Amino acid sequence: MSVIVFVFQLVGSLGFLLFGMKMMSDGIQKSAGQSLQRILGFMTGNRVLSVLTGLLITMIIQSSSATTVMVVSFVNAGLLTLKQSIGVIFGANIGTTITAWIVSFFGFEFDIAAFAIPMFGIGFILSSYKKLKKEALGEALMGFGLLFLGLDLLSSAMPSVSSDKMSFLADLTNKGILSISIGVIAGIILTVIIHSSSAATAIILTMSYNGLLPWEFAAAMVLGSNIGTTIDAVIASIGTKVNARRAALVHVLFNVIGTCIALIFFNPLLMLVDMLVPGPVSESITTHIAMLHTVFNLVNTLIFLPFVTQIAHITETLIKPKSNETPHTYVLEFPHGGQTEHAAAAIIRAEKEIADMAQLVTGMFDRIRTVFADRKKALDAEYQAAQFQDEDYADKMQEGLAKYLVHCLELPITEYQRNNVSVMIDVVDELESMTDDCYTVSRLL
Repeated sequence: MSVIVFVFQLVGSLGFLLFGMKMMSDGIQKSAGQSLQRILGFMTGNRVLSVLTGLLITMIIQSSSATTVMVVSFVNAGLLTLKQSIGVIFGANIGTTITAWIVSFFGFEFDIAAFAIPMFGIGFILSSYKKLKKEALGEALMGFGLLFLGLDLLSSAMPSVSSDKMSFLADLTNKGILSISIGVIAGIILTVIIHSSSAATAIILTMSYNGLLPWEFAAAMVLGSNIGTTIDAVIASIGTKVNARRAALVHVLFNVIGTCIALIFFNPLLMLVDMLVPGPVSESITTHIAMLHTVFNLVNTLIFLPFVTQIAHITETLIKPKSNETPHTYVLEFPHGGQTEHAAAAIIRAEKEIADMAQLVTGMFDRIRTVFADRKKALDAEYQAAQFQDEDYADKMQEGLAKYLVHCLELPITEYQRNNVSVMIDVVDELESMTDDCYTVSRLL
């Protein structure tokens, strides 16, 4: 019976942790929506700026998985080239390490309940009184409070080192290379299950703080979590265009190859971290883990960044375009696997699609204008076919964009963004009507 209670305590604590992270992320998305859209504008061909963009976005939304899914979505929509996406992916991996530092500093150095519950209370007040216009900030504070309350509950639910429930860990953590391999696999599985490397790292930090995981095994789990986090980008790339699938592969290669290199130099890596963090590991294991996470991703980026062009060529060699990928097949979908696209990113993507639709309308108008100059072209089969094809394509765009924009309204967005999306829905309808008129005029001529 005690085992069942223990399992439910762990699951409940983890539920608080994950729900708190989601609420905090949603609140930050709403409050920083406009700022984030400006940051997204810096995604350029400059490698350093691309890395900084990925770093800033991930620090804001607190999820490298969400950032990489966003990147895959942008590449699929043509908003980013494959080379541009590589730097952003590198930056996202660095940005996700900030969560480990926040948890390490606030989660174990202070009495969590002493500030987590008041923070939740302040957040509730801000989110309840709409006159204050701080609902988004209130939601973020409530999420922050729940996150650390979940950490506190998780730490309390953890049994002691001598407990029979955790006796199996002693057998797993004293086998040298085998233990390190098991740690990597455990990190992969944990991250795949909960779909968040940040949450996985928080769990690893909590277990290490309670003495359940030795330093080497915890380090191996952190390395494994970097591989596990790639699953979201892979799932999001299913059914997308070739460059989007290549961007997802970049994320996989970056983390898998980087982890393999880290495992080869495992002991020197731990020694480097020990040099950077003052004090023995036994007294500051959470700081050591946070530093390891940062050093791994930072060094990994420095190694791979000069070879962006070569990495792009490798992915192009490994993933070839499908034979049925035709330019006139219109697909606009949200990411697969339940991964939610970021609100600001979704709106930017929709704006780009609407601009493409407007360009299509302009092309149809231009053809009509040339026909007025030479009426014989109106009888040309190629001209009629082009007008029909574009009108049919516009119908598909209107249908896809309407569904996409309605889905955008379900995301955590500000009132300004909500009004903007509503206007975009009307614009799409008007553009589609214009293509109908163009096709009708073409037939009359």
